[in-house]
Amino acid sequence: MNIMLAAREVRENAYAPYSRFKVGAAVRGASGAIYRGCNVENVAYPEGTCAEAGAIAAMIAAGETELVEVCVMAGGPAPVPPCGGCRQKLAEFGGPETPILLATLSGATLRTTIGELLPGRFGTDHLMRRDG
Repeated sequence: MNIMLAAREVRENAYAPYSRFKVGAAVRGASGAIYRGCNVENVAYPEGTCAEAGAIAAMIAAGETELVEVCVMAGGPAPVPPCGGCRQKLAEFGGPETPILLATLSGATLRTTIGELLPGRFGTDHLMRRDG
């Protein structure tokens, strides 16, 4: 399946009664399988779940820990980037050169990478630098 189509389709399942802003995300694991997620809001903000986090959780639940491609699909006039927390989540499982396609329902797209969205990311090498 095409990763953009997967993100578009799952977007329709989003639970967004408060913002009315549906988002779908798809990540391709190293195996080639595509995992999908959509945003799930909760009346007790900010207890919702982002689409990217849902797609990553589906990938992990399937036993994969490396993503090689990402697509985020949202409504609106311009492509919507992942929030800061999701950028860190994507960086946990993908490398700086991992491609990310941001897309809208009307066909506007923006191609970027994890490294471009999160320069200077916090990584495991920072955990090794302990004082004393």
